Amino acid sequence: MNVQQAAWRARTLPPVEKLPSGLISVPVPIPDNPLRYTLTYLVPGDDGLLVVDPGWNSETGWAALEAGLAVVGATTADVTGIVVTHVHPDHHGLTGRLRDASGAWVAMHPAERATLARDRDADPSRALGGWLRALHVPEEEVTGLLATFGADVDRHFAPLADADLMLEDGDSVPLTGRRLRVVWTPGHTPGHICLLEPDARVLLTGDHLLPRITPNIGLQLTGDDPLGRYLGSLTKVAAHDGCEALPAHEYRFDGIAARAAELAGHHRQRCVEIAATVERLDRPSIWQLTAALTWSRPWSEIGPMRVAAVAETAAHVELLIRSGELARDEDMRLVSGALCGRGH
Repeated sequence: MNVQQAAWRARTLPPVEKLPSGLISVPVPIPDNPLRYTLTYLVPGDDGLLVVDPGWNSETGWAALEAGLAVVGATTADVTGIVVTHVHPDHHGLTGRLRDASGAWVAMHPAERATLARDRDADPSRALGGWLRALHVPEEEVTGLLATFGADVDRHFAPLADADLMLEDGDSVPLTGRRLRVVWTPGHTPGHICLLEPDARVLLTGDHLLPRITPNIGLQLTGDDPLGRYLGSLTKVAAHDGCEALPAHEYRFDGIAARAAELAGHHRQRCVEIAATVERLDRPSIWQLTAALTWSRPWSEIGPMRVAAVAETAAHVELLIRSGELARDEDMRLVSGALCGRGH
């Protein structure tokens, strides 16, 4: 058991740790969140430091990041580049402050930059409300969920730092002295990336691959097929099984291929449950289907996480529709694909 795993089990903050690969992991707290912290990574190069996923924007988080830099004898002035695996606030929140303090460039995948642009132009409550209604969530539930989220809606959609550099699949990150390569892994978000360092035999997995938690794979505001993309991305990262996984949450681990297979199996089993539940309920809406599925807690106790539950269910439904196992009838309710053509 490594020190990160021991700290997770003890429910304590892990230490700043210099890893055998030469990278440094820095836990940046996420206030009032069961994830507890984001593991930010410092990657030393010949001419400065790269910071991957600076973390949640808070004074506590900023102090933790500065303390992590100090452990390796550095300050924000030594940071030359910032790469974000994806633009969720627990990863990208501190990027703007770090860029302003250091003058570093900011890099991400083009699909993440497109997400930033969309969110910047959106009215947060209207965007979330419209998305929920499009998934057939009843109006009274939409109102209740928006009220429960409150300021969190605005915080999630708050303007975040724009990118200076686009990183596509297979690109090398411009850091002298390191062979850090981009592995595009869409699913959790459209432009999520992992970072491969073949010399050090590590893969920075962001939220794509976590040792214990199943990452949220939900239908995005833009639609598409996030679960299909995620399953394809799991196959892609399984090819790097000889590397140690350095995730953004929980703790580092070995066995990338086994964990990828476990996650893929979980989603396939969930698809089986969803198809069977659609048969049992007879033409359910997305909302009715979601409420009837098994969750880690009773549906009545899920609270605001119902938004994520609906999004996850919709992502599985989208995959099943694309495979022909489910279909939507003329009222946009769900039926088995074989029954749709018979006017069920």
